[in-house]
Amino acid sequence: MTTSITAQRSPYLWEPSSERIEQSHIKAFAEFTGQPLFPYERFHRWSVSHLSEFWSAVWDYAGIIGEKGDRVFIPGPSMPDSTWFPEARLNFAENLLRGSLDRTVAYEANETGVQRSITLEELRQSVAKAQEGLKQLGVQKGDCVAGVTTNNIQGLVALLATTSLGATWTSCSPDFGTKGIVDRIGQVKPKVLFATTSYQYKQKPFDIVDKIKQTTEHLEGLSALVTFGGETSIEGLQSLSWDELCNNEASEPTFEPVPFDHPLYILYTSGTTGLPKAIVHSVGGTLLQHVKEHQLHCDVQQNDVLFWYTNTAWMMYPWLVSGLASEAAILLYDGSPVRQDSLTHLWDIADEVGITHFGTSPKYLDTLMKAGVDLKSSHSLDTLKSLLSCGAPLAPEQYNWIYQTIKQDLFLASISGGTEIIGCFVMGSPVHPLKRGEIACKALGMAVDVLDERGASVYEEKGDLVCTQPFPSMPLTFFGEGGEERYRKSYFSKRPGIWTHGDLAEQTIDQSFIIYGRADTTLNPGGVRIGTAEIYGVVDHIKEINDSVVFGLPKDNDEEIILCVVTEKLTEDLAKEIRRQIRAKASPRHVPKRIYQVEEIPHTINGKRVEGAAKTAALGDAVKNEASLRNPSSLQSFRHLSERKFA
Repeated sequence: MTTSITAQRSPYLWEPSSERIEQSHIKAFAEFTGQPLFPYERFHRWSVSHLSEFWSAVWDYAGIIGEKGDRVFIPGPSMPDSTWFPEARLNFAENLLRGSLDRTVAYEANETGVQRSITLEELRQSVAKAQEGLKQLGVQKGDCVAGVTTNNIQGLVALLATTSLGATWTSCSPDFGTKGIVDRIGQVKPKVLFATTSYQYKQKPFDIVDKIKQTTEHLEGLSALVTFGGETSIEGLQSLSWDELCNNEASEPTFEPVPFDHPLYILYTSGTTGLPKAIVHSVGGTLLQHVKEHQLHCDVQQNDVLFWYTNTAWMMYPWLVSGLASEAAILLYDGSPVRQDSLTHLWDIADEVGITHFGTSPKYLDTLMKAGVDLKSSHSLDTLKSLLSCGAPLAPEQYNWIYQTIKQDLFLASISGGTEIIGCFVMGSPVHPLKRGEIACKALGMAVDVLDERGASVYEEKGDLVCTQPFPSMPLTFFGEGGEERYRKSYFSKRPGIWTHGDLAEQTIDQSFIIYGRADTTLNPGGVRIGTAEIYGVVDHIKEINDSVVFGLPKDNDEEIILCVVTEKLTEDLAKEIRRQIRAKASPRHVPKRIYQVEEIPHTINGKRVEGAAKTAALGDAVKNEASLRNPSSLQSFRHLSERKFA
């Protein structure tokens, strides 16, 4: 008698080849440290239990230019009181302007395609001239310089010239309103403002000369305005064009060495209450975190081409810029990711410049998915090695679609972290097999865990994403009065001594991760915690739904789930289908009590839907930071939600 054994299908969508593992940075780094790479859980435990040894090895492996000093980590009485590399001296720009002078280091593209590229030699010369111009304007170590800039080479040069002097850079996207800009960079009192006078989006030009003039009137301590694209004269303020700033004989930049914890960037969170938090990040912490993430987790190699679709207001902009420190080229893109005549515009550019690492958002991928785009049949994508996604959880269905329609041998990584740490807590890895709907692993050097309300570590159960050990890219402080207190209250008040990030997450028994969205927007019907991402994971894939937002409203000492959708017409049949799919693909507890049709969903400038603002407006309360929204007029629908018919 013979026995038939049916082979089980692999649970993995993708598994790295032995060749890919052997050639990876993370494998080379493990050998460099004398630690076995596998099992990864052991390697990770080593990285968070031997913090000095691990972060010192990251510095050495990445070849950081500067003096490291003898001491790496000095524990403090609490996480934010710890000290990193107290004797180190380095310069951020020097570490980015490195490598072979004749290689291409940046490409600039927009809605009409690739505009130009620049070699390292040309970039260094441009930085030298901008640096000299800034010196003549009196900028020195410790000053703050701001940019209202598009994502292009000029903006990159301004950033690098600023940091080469040991000054601090902060930036906003030009599509912010005047109040949105002032609410951010007005807090930090920049000495010099770089500003574009126009930009384009969806092939429509925008002149913002008046907006820039209004902005300068509210910037205390501003001594000079440098404009891209046109001259803007403002009474009582030194105003000059970019060409005038760079009209000098400098040809080689100099680099001002600064301490490890010297301020490098000020980034802003787009909260919906009060002014945005102005988060100060250090030179050394940013650089070390980024080279670790790029090299060990994303496997960015020399001469790769790294791209992330971002504007200059989002933390993924400085994350992208740091790709230069790994001697990769970066693609700087300004404009809409899709054109009216082409949903695949970014992929045309990817083929043209040879992108190896393509960074984007689930929303963009969903747009392509709903439109039935099949990149395998239309693009070669020969150079593409990795697809990276963040900003929201990547839905399980999107994992399947990516491998079916983009590329089969593709290192896909959904990553999750935040502006507050200018990096990631959980990431992909070039040596981990990938399951749909999951993030591969804890990032090295990050003591990540998921804790329940008792403070106990839990698996296969939703809880708070936390970090239990210090790491170099923790904020220096929040800028402004009471900043230190506000910083500690934001992340350490719930669990003293432990960073509680504010995300609802789950770790599997394989120690991979699922992120369910922000804990402060978690739904709680009947006392059961539900992540909004679980509902979006269903609704976003219903073809008739163009956009949606979900939140909870109080009802009889409990909470009802409210779903608002943008669609052509909300019929009873469509509402029935929405509920059926949510019940089948999520659970009966996820089914919304009421479904409303609205004209628009509130989004931040960076494209994140703002559940808190929608809920606040629906409750009839004032949304205190409408300036952080791309479309504040969208809130009108929610303010009158109770008067609307629902399904």
